[in-house]
Amino acid sequence: MEENTNIESNDPEWLLFAIASVLMILDSVVFRVAPRGPWDDPGFSTGVIGITGISMGYVAWYRYTFKRKGLIPWIDLWQKPEESVRRVFAAALATLLLAWISGNTLQSYLPEPTGLVLTLIGLLLALQSIYAYLSLGPLKEE
Repeated sequence: MEENTNIESNDPEWLLFAIASVLMILDSVVFRVAPRGPWDDPGFSTGVIGITGISMGYVAWYRYTFKRKGLIPWIDLWQKPEESVRRVFAAALATLLLAWISGNTLQSYLPEPTGLVLTLIGLLLALQSIYAYLSLGPLKEE
């Protein structure tokens, strides 16, 4: 009697997105290998590679966390929304602190718009957590 060890999963693929994300972010920050492109500016190409890497990392995180395809983390998908609100807000504060550090202390080592991009991500995280807090608390429909 044969045993079937090949378990099929309905979970969406996330590992390839994660690996591609890490490689693209490393290329953008460390290696800086990029074509000059039609705009004749390898710095712009490096930035596009970095933004694409961050986006792919988000898709990998979403698929790994929620076990489904998509991009928007609806509150209904959260297992413990009250606890998650605090975690998302803490991540927002940490990202904003990292944005400040990358825009000031580490500015000479990172691409120029790094602080701006991290600020955008941090503010989006803060907006998500504030929305979730209000939806679960003061503005909750009975």
